[in-house]
Amino acid sequence: MEVIKLQHPHKMSNFPPMVMALGYFDGVHLGHQKVINEAKEEAKKSGLKSAVMTFDPHPSVVLGKGQKHVKYISPLDEKIRIFDQLGIDYVFIVSFTQEFANLLPQEFVDEYIIGLNVKHVVAGFDFSYGRMGKGTMETLPFHSRNEFHHTVIPKLAKEGEKISSTLIRQYILNGKTEELLNLLGRYYQTVGEVIHGDKRGRTIGFPTANIDMADDYLLPPLGVYAVRIEVEGNWYDGVCNVGHKPTFNHGSGDKPTVEVHIFDFNKEIYGQIVKVEWHKYIRKEQKFNGINELVAQIEKDKKFAMNYLENIVFS
Repeated sequence: MEVIKLQHPHKMSNFPPMVMALGYFDGVHLGHQKVINEAKEEAKKSGLKSAVMTFDPHPSVVLGKGQKHVKYISPLDEKIRIFDQLGIDYVFIVSFTQEFANLLPQEFVDEYIIGLNVKHVVAGFDFSYGRMGKGTMETLPFHSRNEFHHTVIPKLAKEGEKISSTLIRQYILNGKTEELLNLLGRYYQTVGEVIHGDKRGRTIGFPTANIDMADDYLLPPLGVYAVRIEVEGNWYDGVCNVGHKPTFNHGSGDKPTVEVHIFDFNKEIYGQIVKVEWHKYIRKEQKFNGINELVAQIEKDKKFAMNYLENIVFS
């Protein structure tokens, strides 16, 4: 897969004929996957290359009032990794700037679809383009100049509710991590680096991997979770605490820590990049009266997580 970054005005050309999926694709959820897989199938059927076009940063950072930082379900690097897994030939990442946002719908089509040698566009029913989103899937045939065809993917719903990045965000923020499989087609995952913490866990018999997650990630709320963690390509079960460790810390701190006690694991993994897969919210974070009370609760959390994860079939 080739990744191409475009800055407006771009001067890129000479691409082979392509079928392109258009969208922001935060989370690359089941609805997004339907769009991308349709583009893949059309490319295969037509003997063309498959492509995805996405945008960075989120349009709200440029167009929103005062919003300068957005938390993502899948930050850019994660999105690219998922596109690669889906078997796409080209990924175009367009830098979303004020100048780009001000393009007329026809200008966007001329420069970013026709100009890139796109012969077929696939997008969701609610995709919009051009200044103030005036271009829609209904206007696309008028702007195409008969240079390409297009496919509109209808709304994908689960139990009557549209699968959307907004809905997934709500689930994550409410700690409903076990329900995300039905929306994402996979369990929610975040990637981070194992860093040195205060090493207090090992003194009470529960060593933890302290994971520095990128600020771009949308994290579940403070509390304790049953998780799996990927270390050096292998998956392990564990229990994770997201919070400020109120039993030991008086202040809350700005950024919560993410600490995973990995079951049946005793390697040193400082500096390694690991992946945390979020499964089940167990309880909220709480302050205990002493070490013994804390240890007893962690034992309960560990037992709950082990039993819960034992009953999940992983592919």
